[in-house]
Amino acid sequence: MKKIYHLKTCDTCKRILGQLNLNGFELQEIKSNPVTELQLAEMYAFTNSYEALFNKRARLYKEQGLKEKNLREEDYKNYILSEYTFLKRPVAIVDDEIFVGNSKKVVEALVAKTT
Repeated sequence: MKKIYHLKTCDTCKRILGQLNLNGFELQEIKSNPVTELQLAEMYAFTNSYEALFNKRARLYKEQGLKEKNLREEDYKNYILSEYTFLKRPVAIVDDEIFVGNSKKVVEALVAKTT
């Protein structure tokens, strides 16, 4: 499987996608085509953590005061399913590996895997 979940209005996602060889990849724009529970379960199978897939930089994270709450794995899952901005972006699945987020280390590993 080669799939990337991204947000087309996100400059960071655009920059990262521009560095990749996207031949054979399925791209899913998560605002117009939200992540399903099954897709999130596939991501979870790689990470064993909904928190690892959760975007703590999302504006809604701060606005809703979630930092002050003691969130459980089920809470992270439900927030991701309820609002696209809570999924850390981009998420790339390449064969048997997952790459979550935009840290330099993750992006370098993803670029190396796709070239």
